[in-house]
This record gives sequence, structure tokens and C-alpha cells, in this order.
Amino acid sequence: MSSVGDASTVVDGHATSASYRTQSNGKPRFHHEDPPLKKSQRQQSAANFVTAVDYMEEDRPFFVKIGKDGLIGALQKLDGQLRNAGRPHILSTKKPTDWIGKEVTPGQIGLINHGGLPKILTHAGRYPGMPLRNWWARSWAGTCGLSDTVIEFKGLTVVQVSQNQAAVVSDPQNHVFVIKNSGFVAYAIEGTYNVLSIVDQTHLPTMIKDRITGVVLGWSHEVTMKSRTGAGSNQDYVVALFLNIPANNCAILQKGDDLELLPAGQHYITTPNVTLRGLFTLGENQLEMPTKDIFTRDQVPVSLTIYLKWQLTEPLKLTTHGYNTPYDALRDKTQSILTQIVAHLDYSSMVKQRSIGPDNMDDGTDASSAFLDALRTRAMDDLHAAALEYGIIMKDLAVIDRQFKGDIAQTMDKLTTRALQAQVEAANVDRENSNKIKQEEGTLAVARVKAQVQNQTKADAEAYSVVKAAEAQAQKTQIDAEAQAKATRLAAEAEAEAIRLRAVADAAVIDHFAREMELRRTEVRRVSAFGDKAVFVPTEGLGSMLGSSMALGLAAGLGADGRKAG
Repeated sequence: MSSVGDASTVVDGHATSASYRTQSNGKPRFHHEDPPLKKSQRQQSAANFVTAVDYMEEDRPFFVKIGKDGLIGALQKLDGQLRNAGRPHILSTKKPTDWIGKEVTPGQIGLINHGGLPKILTHAGRYPGMPLRNWWARSWAGTCGLSDTVIEFKGLTVVQVSQNQAAVVSDPQNHVFVIKNSGFVAYAIEGTYNVLSIVDQTHLPTMIKDRITGVVLGWSHEVTMKSRTGAGSNQDYVVALFLNIPANNCAILQKGDDLELLPAGQHYITTPNVTLRGLFTLGENQLEMPTKDIFTRDQVPVSLTIYLKWQLTEPLKLTTHGYNTPYDALRDKTQSILTQIVAHLDYSSMVKQRSIGPDNMDDGTDASSAFLDALRTRAMDDLHAAALEYGIIMKDLAVIDRQFKGDIAQTMDKLTTRALQAQVEAANVDRENSNKIKQEEGTLAVARVKAQVQNQTKADAEAYSVVKAAEAQAQKTQIDAEAQAKATRLAAEAEAEAIRLRAVADAAVIDHFAREMELRRTEVRRVSAFGDKAVFVPTEGLGSMLGSSMALGLAAGLGADGRKAG
């Protein structure tokens, strides 16, 4: 598909559930394959009102697409078309110098106003002015870059857009077309080429969200054009709508009574009779939905809060039925189905169970369990079947809350409130008793720990005292022994010193009589020490043998006396 389109509704759209088909004239067309649609709807889809017509397919005068030769080559081609048509050329024949004049650097083109007609300098260099060169009816208008996105000068229009950019242009016949990833050079003989906007398709400014679920459906941007009315005032109107649809989302376009699905991707709409019906997400959605008042079989009004989980698979079915969001379709069907089911339930059967879902099934012993099972199963089955008509698949349904109204409900609420208060009070008493028991247990545990610590401390003290007493006794014994030994040593040293001194004194006696008298005194002390009956026998010299003989005689006498006595 060409990147330049005129009156195009979809360009460069990445079709996920759609395919391109070819018309009899060879032009590509966009067709959405939707087998579940009815016959009339399939005929509408086969009409294929979304087409992409290449703006370059028609032979347009003085309009040249920028190709591999770049801007200079396109300007030369446009200049050749003007010369062949007998019109003033746009490329100047002036030659550059290198010493004086207006300067045109490489990568630029020079602009000259030649009596209201454009002249372009494509060669780099200096261009002298008057009087060195002929500049009659000419004036210097400046320079522009060869890669500038938009150049507009005296009827000459240059547009060059890069990746992700799109230029919205109005031609002299007020046809609006969009050009992407390319460019063109055009010279308008009658009218003008107006560049209305340069759009960054990747970052469109307006975010579109689902007003119910808050899911981001895509981004959009409207390009407007001023129109002068008969009264002389200017009025803006939309000439192009750009869409950026994320993956797993889609859009629905409408042309009269026909609908077309637009898959995810970057798209734009320029055809005025094609409008955007809405954007949708094909992913899963979940929501809590309150219902209106529903009357039970005994005429007690109840309001339910429902949890819904769904997935839209066929948006064309939903829009065909006139709904703008899946929630609008599910809300009406859910209200109708729940009204029919709750009308067969009693107040007493509904008040026993607060939530209704797959996780709280009854065991079948309760008399009202049949009604509750019907509310769970029948509601889900009926809603699933009804949602399929709108292209929606129901994933889950649960009643998470209910509010009863009326006098009976108020009375039951009071009784329920009293019962809850009694339960709360009983729970508070149990909690206080449990706290007291825990406090007492804690106090007892603390006392036990303190007693253990105290006993351990007492035992440690007694053991310490015994150890210290033993150490004191040992130290006392050691001190006494050391003192006694020291006293004995001192006494022995004193006695030895006295003996030494007496010996020294005795040795100092020279007189014979004094010596004899000392010996006599010694003998007297010895006799007095052993008694007057003691016999002293000499142990040395000749007297030693006499002592032995006396001992033997004495022993023999004692033996003879013993035998006589026996």
C-alpha cells in the first residue's frame, strides 16, 4: 500500500482479524472477516466502504514525489514539467562565485523572489548582488535546509516527513490527504497546497479511556482546518482523525448503516462520511455493579451488588445492537435476569446467605438451598447465553452484597444488629477473660523465673562462702606453719648463737682452775638432770669395755633371778 493517500480511512493498519482483498479495478480494499454475523450484516461488511486510494495514482500537474534523488532531483523534475508546459521555471540560472554576495552553504537552497515567482538556488556558493549581477525585479528571500520538513514559498510547497510522522495537506481543490514516510514537491498554479499539521503518530495527545472500567483504549488526535464563511468569520472543522490503537484493542467505524472493524495499529480517517463509533478492548474486564431495587416473592425490596467478569470477543455484534460499551449491555440483561430469579425467592431464604458465588455452595439440607442454587446457576447460565448475542463471554458472576429495604427489613436489621451486639459483647467478655488469664499466666511465669534466679543466686553465694572459708583456713594453716617454722628457725639460730657464744667464752678462759670449775659445774648439772642414782659409763677409751661387762653381768643376774622365781 502506498504511503501517500487521498480520502483514505485506513492506512498502514496492522490487521489481526481482517484481510485485504482486491477489487475489480485492481485497487486494494480492507475487508473484515466476521463469520458469526447475520446475512444482512455480512452484506454490509462486503460493501467494504473503507478503501485506501493512492493520491499519486491520478495524474496531477506540477506534483512530484521525492524519490531516491532527493529534494534536488524532485525540484529539477518539477522545473522540467513547468518548462514543458510553457510556464516560468523555478530553478535559477545564476552561477555562484567564491568572493562576495549572499552565501548558500552545502545542505541548503537559496530562495529568490522574482516578481512574485519563486526562484531556487541549488548550488552552494556566493551570489553577488547589484551592480555586479542583474537583480532587476529580484530580491533575496533567504535560505532553507534540504531536510526541512515543510518549505512554503510563493506557491512552491515542499513536504518531507520521516518515520512516525504524518503530514496532513490540503491541495488547491481542498482535497485533504495524508503523506507518511515520504515527501513531495508541488507548485500550485491556482490555489495553494496548505500543510495543516505534522503529526507524531506514536505519541498522540488525547487518551481515550473506558468510562466504566477505566481501561486505556487508545489515543487520538484531530486535525482541523479553518474555513472562511460567508459572514467573513473563520470556522474550524475536523478534516483528519488519527488513531493509535494498542494491541488487543480495536475500533468500530461507521458509514451510514454499515460498520467496519479496525484492528490494532496506527490509523487515520480523512473521509468525512466515515465516523468513529467507538474503541473497545478485547481483554478481560471486571466490575462491581449495583442493581436497582428488586422485590422478593413476599414483596420485600432488595438491592444487590454484583461482581461481573467478562470478555468482549465480537465488537461488531455489540455495536449492531446499539450499545457503546459492554457494560451497558450486561447491565440491562443482568437486571432483567436477577429480577426474574429474586421474584421466586423469599426474604427468609435470602437473609440467611450474604454472598452468592461458586465458593459458598450449600450442602442441600436447607429448604431454601434450591432457590440459592437457582440464583447461582440459572443467573450465570441465562446471562452467559444473553451475553453471547452481544459478542460477550461471561467469565464470572457473584452477588457480593445485598441491602433489604422496607419495614420488615428494618425490623430484621434491628434484630440482626442486636444479635451482632450480643455477639460482640460476648466476644469482648471472652477477650477480657482471655487477657486476664494470660496476664496471670504471665505473672506466674515471671515469679517462677524470679524464684529460680533467687535460688540460683543463693546457691552461688553459699558455694562462694564455702570456697572462701576453705581458702581462709588453708591460708591460716599456711601462715601458722610458716610462723612456727620461722619461730623454730629463729629459736634454733638463737640457741646455736648462744652455744657459739658460750663456746667462744669458754675458749677464752685461760686459767686452769677456772676450766676445772666449769667442768665441775657441768657435771653437777648433768647429775641433777638424770638423778643421783644414775650411773654414767664412759663410751670411749678403756672405760668402754667396762661398761659392756657390767651390762652383761647385770643381764645374767636378772636371768638367774627369773629362773628361781619360776
